[in-house]
Amino acid sequence: MQVFRGIPERSDSGCVLTIGNFDGVHRGHQALLAKLSAKAKALGLPAAVLTFEPHPREYFAHEARPRRLTSLREKIELLRAQGVDRLYIGRFNAQLAGLTADQFIERVLRQGLDVRHLMIGDDFRFGQGRKGDFALLQKAGAAQGFGVEAMDTLVHEGERVSSSAVRQALAAGEMEHAARLLGRPYSISGRVMHGDKIGRTIGFPTCNIQLKHRSPPMMGIYTVSVEGLAEHPWPGVASIGVRPTINDAGRTTLEVHLFDWSAECYDAHLKVNFLAKQRDEARYDTLEALTAQIARDADEARAYFVRNPF
Repeated sequence: MQVFRGIPERSDSGCVLTIGNFDGVHRGHQALLAKLSAKAKALGLPAAVLTFEPHPREYFAHEARPRRLTSLREKIELLRAQGVDRLYIGRFNAQLAGLTADQFIERVLRQGLDVRHLMIGDDFRFGQGRKGDFALLQKAGAAQGFGVEAMDTLVHEGERVSSSAVRQALAAGEMEHAARLLGRPYSISGRVMHGDKIGRTIGFPTCNIQLKHRSPPMMGIYTVSVEGLAEHPWPGVASIGVRPTINDAGRTTLEVHLFDWSAECYDAHLKVNFLAKQRDEARYDTLEALTAQIARDADEARAYFVRNPF
């Protein structure tokens, strides 16, 4: 998959395009991307995705922005796995936000990307004031020679699939529910960084996964499997939170204790799959009380893997 940072001023080849945030790349996104790839193959053109960084909702309402399901790096890898040929990451700024719907069609779709066929979700809006819609795209396509197709929201097992529904499931600790909407367990990827190494002093060494500026959509203690260390996923237990017993800095961390693992993991890039939530994060009066609770958490996670072996 080719990844382009920015939108070209003028494309040298056509494409079949879809536009969206694709946060989480859930089942609804996957269905749209499958149709995109099939249409692109039929027309002999590359299947292309246009997404924006930051997301328009983050740009316009920073404090009220939703928590991201996926980092940009994770999104890129998920789109690659769906067979996308080209990914354009448009910088969402005042200039782009100021384009009228007609200017967006002409400058971005026609000149920048040379769209031959466009696939969008049924709720797609664009242009200054969100005045552009499917009807306007159809009219422009008929006049300028590109096809326009809308896809209805996917309903899976009687539920409308959306990034918001995934966030709600995660916030409620319903990991199996989130996995059904995503088509896979929810995961967070990141590089293992050096921490304060308190875990190893109490018998539970942890991998500290770098979150950078990310705010995960859930908090608590989870049964997890970890990819990136061995040929198969490795079982463990993880904590996402602010570690109230250790410090009061308020910075969110992701720490994973791997069962029966003794090798160093520093600088490894790991993918943590969240399989079941055990409990919310809590503050303990002593390190001994915290250690005893971690032991119970580890026992619960081990029992999960006895019931659900790889």
